[in-house]
Amino acid sequence: MGLLQLAGSLLLRRDVEAEDPDVEPTDPALEEVYQSWALLIVIVLLIGALFTSYFLQQRKIRAVHETVISIFGGMVVGLVVRLTPGHSIQNLVSFKYTYFFNILLPPIILNSGYELHQANFFRNFGTITTFAFIGTFVSAIVIGVLVYIWTSLNIESIPITFIEALQVGATLSATDPVTVLSIFTTYRVDPKLYTVIFGESLLNDAVSIVMFETLGKFKGQTMQLSQIFHAFGVFLVTLLVSLFLGIAIGLGTALLLKHSHLRRFPQIESCIILLLAYSSYFFSNGIHMSGIVSLLFCGITLKHYAYFNMSRRTQLSTKFIFQLLAQLAENFIFIYLGLSLFTEVDLVYKPMLVLVTTIAVCAGRYAAVFPLSSVINVVLRHRAARFSSSRADGELSHPYQVMLFWAGLRGAVGVALAAGLEGEFAATLKATILVVVVLTVIVFGGTIGQMLQILGIRTGVPQEEEVSDDEFDVEEGGRLASRGQLPLSARDMHLQHPDDRAALARAQRASAKDHATPERPSHVPLSRLDSSSSTGSDLPPPANHAGVPLSGGPSASGSGSASRQAHTGPPDSPSAAAGGGLLGNFKGVLSSMPDDRTQWFLDFDDRVLKPVLLDRKR
Repeated sequence: MGLLQLAGSLLLRRDVEAEDPDVEPTDPALEEVYQSWALLIVIVLLIGALFTSYFLQQRKIRAVHETVISIFGGMVVGLVVRLTPGHSIQNLVSFKYTYFFNILLPPIILNSGYELHQANFFRNFGTITTFAFIGTFVSAIVIGVLVYIWTSLNIESIPITFIEALQVGATLSATDPVTVLSIFTTYRVDPKLYTVIFGESLLNDAVSIVMFETLGKFKGQTMQLSQIFHAFGVFLVTLLVSLFLGIAIGLGTALLLKHSHLRRFPQIESCIILLLAYSSYFFSNGIHMSGIVSLLFCGITLKHYAYFNMSRRTQLSTKFIFQLLAQLAENFIFIYLGLSLFTEVDLVYKPMLVLVTTIAVCAGRYAAVFPLSSVINVVLRHRAARFSSSRADGELSHPYQVMLFWAGLRGAVGVALAAGLEGEFAATLKATILVVVVLTVIVFGGTIGQMLQILGIRTGVPQEEEVSDDEFDVEEGGRLASRGQLPLSARDMHLQHPDDRAALARAQRASAKDHATPERPSHVPLSRLDSSSSTGSDLPPPANHAGVPLSGGPSASGSGSASRQAHTGPPDSPSAAAGGGLLGNFKGVLSSMPDDRTQWFLDFDDRVLKPVLLDRKR
């Protein structure tokens, strides 16, 4: 009887909504039912997306990517929801920017910083920041100017202001690398190209957000030269303060783990690390800084220092929890985008504006990639000539430049920022941004694999990955086998490129060294693998506590490593005591600053920071 009454009330409610679509549910029981259906729709779509990912990877299908299928699945379900009477479920599954920024984006940024290959990232830091800062600015200006020129023609009667056009440019300058980098991982593309695209996408999200918010402050005003300089100063201060906050919270977490016994309670330890990382994001946003930059560098700092003070169980749990949350958030975002095309009832679509904006996005990406790539190559050649090097490391070849252009598809950050647009034509601009984002993901993201083949970019490059955090993570023959016991694939057995063979040999030596250790040490090693290798690992090799040097080690090579070995020794060695301990190391590093600032920072990190932040007595 109760079920019949509930069914009758639902049918009556549907009839009322059909007559008045704007009516909202007032009965808490009915509202809970609608929320359950909305959540069930999203969960079913997520399950479908994950099974699609499994099927594509199992069958090694590379022609289509799971993100494209997720968008199409969301579009189909969104169309069905749109055609059903009533707006209750439709409103619940619509895109909400607060959900995106507070729930979906943080796990993706945190996992990106935590899993970042730090050696490659900081080796290409100049190139990455050039594209992320100057490139994003150039792209936003080009898109904004072209959109403003088109709307000024008044063909579709959308007379927006120049500030609004620049805001559109800022929203559409944020790139989304999820699809591209997933395909790069499958094809095992050159780590340098992977790192540049990955690093640019992480930083330019923050740049786009700061630009959008800064432009919003000048809405309705006439911009003067002094205001432009003021906006630029606010922009720099925001980024620098955000970076400092993220690093400070990461270092504070490392010290907390070092001087406490949280490792005895792995569950509490894992929760505290996750919450501290999230606090950097929300605190930075709360004081009007960039939460993305804070969380990114907090994740990097956690992996570089705090990771080695964690218990073994916490190391495993944080790694896989971050990956799990990021995987769910990424799939959810693409489903959300597909749903929003039909569930957003207030959007106004202008086909010509969508076409012009798409062309403007391509033009802006072109202006941001090819001229800057030429400048970067000139600077690298000049640096190589200055240091009498035979070749300039890090140059961007033409195929790499074309791939950088093609990988500049837009992401959900732009859609979330568009929710902040205001004014008479806000609905039109939101619809345009949403359609452009979906189009770029489908067109550019769906053809990345084909572009790799057309451009002749080398694939199948052996990745000297970090030694697995899980000793038994590869299933073979009905049992779990360690990675060092697995046979090489046929592709790896027939590598023809000398760099491939050398990288593979280094990976095999690192893996053999790890599995030859009688037992996994419980202490934290302070030595690093050679960071001069473009595919070096971030995890130090196992070693006995009594013989762990602060830097160098068997894996170090080159004059920089030799100099570190000459200045340092084991933590308790007489040479360290004679040099005045930590203060002596600090003075020695400052007095021997080389021309290579990167090498100087590595010395400073090994001899000053790590002895303070890492627990050597475990």
